[in-house]
Amino acid sequence: MTTDQPGIAAIILTKNEEQDLPGCLESLRLVADEVYVIDSGSTDRTLEIAAAAGATVLFHKFENHARQMNWALGNVPSNAAWMIRLDADERISPELARSIRTAVDRCDAQVNGLLMPRRTVFLGKRLRFGGTYPVWLLRAWRSGTASCEDRWMDEHMVLSSGQTAKVEGELLHIIPKDLAEWSRKHVWYAERECIDARSNGTASENFGGQAKWKRTAKNGVFYRLPPVWRAFGYWVFRYIFMLGILDGGRGFVYHFLQAAWYRVLVDCMLCQDDWRRPSAATQSPQKAAE
Repeated sequence: MTTDQPGIAAIILTKNEEQDLPGCLESLRLVADEVYVIDSGSTDRTLEIAAAAGATVLFHKFENHARQMNWALGNVPSNAAWMIRLDADERISPELARSIRTAVDRCDAQVNGLLMPRRTVFLGKRLRFGGTYPVWLLRAWRSGTASCEDRWMDEHMVLSSGQTAKVEGELLHIIPKDLAEWSRKHVWYAERECIDARSNGTASENFGGQAKWKRTAKNGVFYRLPPVWRAFGYWVFRYIFMLGILDGGRGFVYHFLQAAWYRVLVDCMLCQDDWRRPSAATQSPQKAAE
């Protein structure tokens, strides 16, 4: 982290991130003048690591990522002109750091947000296909011009005004620390995604590019198809038609778990109450007649 007048402040949400946080903080040294770690009750060395790196640590009870992020935006004591959001398991490549710095110094006044290309690194494999790269995400914005949409899963930063510009480099999403832990976490994700699915939310009008068309396709097409079968179709689409098969063995594991297993899990959670209800065929003749 530089010692010049603050220009860019980074926000990281954490809970028990001692394995991932050091790499995340190291990657920010080339781009962030201030780092704020918003912790929700870590019991490992997360707070020690953050403090040793010079980050400011704030505590806030966790409800969901969107509300945690919006709390951070209203409470970090920063006068930085720009903000960056980063997860503990993400890294900013040196090229991306330089691109962000250049964009912040030179972008037009109408540009309030920067879109970063995220690449997934799964079990050491840099994925290239199946819709995994590039995934353009709004992760840097002028202070006061963005907030996080209030969703339980798949939440995005949304600009209140202005335009976006793309920057070069890679925002590396390095997963998993442990495959069993990653799978357990996705059960928790599935429960939260069900909340959003039942609310039948739509894409924000302030979205642009990938975020908007993906959300529109998900709500307008995917969720209108038969449960479970749509998950299988989605996996085939990503693995075959979007060439996920070219990512090799570890790519197969990722695409299967993320596009098939996870989506089937969400569908089963959405349908389980209906499936539990006895049908007329399973009721006794007397009960059915009633």
